[in-house]
Amino acid sequence: MDSILKIKYTLDALFGQGVSKYLPKGVTITYSKKTGRIKHVYQNDSLLCTLRTDGGLAITPFFAQILLKSKKFKENCLEIDNDSKAFVQEGSSVFCKHVTWCGKNIMIGGDVSVLHDGKVIAVGKAVLSTRMIKSFKKGVAVKIRDSLKSTNSGV
Repeated sequence: MDSILKIKYTLDALFGQGVSKYLPKGVTITYSKKTGRIKHVYQNDSLLCTLRTDGGLAITPFFAQILLKSKKFKENCLEIDNDSKAFVQEGSSVFCKHVTWCGKNIMIGGDVSVLHDGKVIAVGKAVLSTRMIKSFKKGVAVKIRDSLKSTNSGV
């Protein structure tokens, strides 16, 4: 199977049908020397995502900002308040009480983009689902994997 096609199918499966059309043209793919599987996807010198061994994608804040053009992708995001923005940018977890808006497709263990004023400030893994985030007032909602301060990606 064509590598670009595999990435597009994975994007559509994880984030919603049609999200893959926002994958930039002219991406570069690196492969594992040992297994020959797709490892990383780059646009110019910027890392877009890493393919996980479990079939998932670990996207970067830079790529999440590109995919944010899609309304379906936005349903995999959540918005936070001003109080927690600085902490989340530094790589701290997002707590339920700081979530101001939550997309309906967030699932436990899924990739989540954290927004502030409509811009992606971090990406991480959901600890709770959409319904739980909305109903709980305590506890961690998202564990941050990558944020704007920890990487020097100019989004």
